[in-house]
Amino acid sequence: MATSLLLAGIALGATRPRYGGALRVAVRATPISLDPADSGQPDSFVRRNLSRLIFDTLVRLDDRGRPQAALANSWQPEPGDQRWQFYIRHGVTFQDGAPVTSDAIAASLRVANPNWKVSPTGEAVVIECDSPAPDLPAELALPRNGIAKRDGKLTGSGPFAITRWDPGKKLALTARDDYWGGRALVDSVEIEMGKNFREQMISLDLGKADLIEVAPEQAQRAAMEGRRVESSAPTELMALVFSRDRQSPEDGRLREALALSVDRGSMNTVLLQGGGEPAGGLLPNWMTGYAFLFPTDADLPRAHQARSEVRQAPAWTLGYDASDPVARNIAERIALNARDAGLALTLTTATAADVRLVRIPLPSLDAHIALTTVAGALGLPHPKVSGNSVHDLYVAETALVQSQRVIPLLRLRAASAMSRTVRNWTGDRDGSWRLQDVWLGTEKP
Repeated sequence: MATSLLLAGIALGATRPRYGGALRVAVRATPISLDPADSGQPDSFVRRNLSRLIFDTLVRLDDRGRPQAALANSWQPEPGDQRWQFYIRHGVTFQDGAPVTSDAIAASLRVANPNWKVSPTGEAVVIECDSPAPDLPAELALPRNGIAKRDGKLTGSGPFAITRWDPGKKLALTARDDYWGGRALVDSVEIEMGKNFREQMISLDLGKADLIEVAPEQAQRAAMEGRRVESSAPTELMALVFSRDRQSPEDGRLREALALSVDRGSMNTVLLQGGGEPAGGLLPNWMTGYAFLFPTDADLPRAHQARSEVRQAPAWTLGYDASDPVARNIAERIALNARDAGLALTLTTATAADVRLVRIPLPSLDAHIALTTVAGALGLPHPKVSGNSVHDLYVAETALVQSQRVIPLLRLRAASAMSRTVRNWTGDRDGSWRLQDVWLGTEKP
């Protein structure tokens, strides 16, 4: 009996969370601003994950996209869903000790949303939009709506406080003992920026980093070599976007030929090593349940038929991001597929191009907000969602795809590798990190 109790105690001690230590993170991005409302910064998983460590939002979303209380304890819309009232949590402070008041929240939201009318009213904030906004709570959960105090020094009310910030190079954060949601388990988080995937992997292998990013096409190999790798659901959209609307029926037939020529399956299995999945729509199937209805298979005979209906086809330029290691390979494969269909694509890294290869991280776990935000990022019209049903969402997404401004290609997984000392790792399906829940063990599990 005594032996059993002793062994149980040892096992409990081995798995019990412990406070302390510095979590060392390496990332590829080089953000020059931490302001969540800075629209000049490119959207990325890294920027979102860093923002959540420093800034709280009024509302957060659970793993199914359902709004949950954060800085706002509750909320209530007026009839018509155009005017909302959010009731603020008591006793919350910014990292400098200043209270998070309705005035501070209203000032922050005005910066991020100049078209909203935001008013503090005692212990609540009233938000009035230009039109009905039934999904406003989910929109307030977007990282860009993180509550920040901008009075010379940027501060937030999140679980970590900024202790060092070298833009684009290094960010050091310290856990806040007075955080309203409970103190994080690690003492600090140190983020090294501007490290390519190879440099990150070397840092992990040498014990100089605890958490790194892994390129989708390298995740399988990294795991087979014995590294601890965690991947999200297929979440980041890779797509072709035309610079202009469809100019004529003939132009539409050529765009159709290009879409039919692309072999998404081989791109995923060969170029991405299974690091994603073919995509025919803008949102993932695990979110909507209907993405499988959008065709993804190449159909070269139909591509030839569409091409043959146009007497002369212009040579298009295909732009891609030269800093993206996998983008050139994907772009080259698209050009080869297009040539098989009788189309000419010339690769370029210039900003101006007839069609561009882009990557758009899934912006929200709420499908309606995700579709609206993705459409905006692609330069597409605002989705016309007539109701709240899945069918209404499908109709709106179908209209965007059928506009022929965008050709969805792939949906990539966000992958991370970590040392064996990182415990209690949890990542959301959209690739979000929950570093405030992580703790560091002294031995390998």
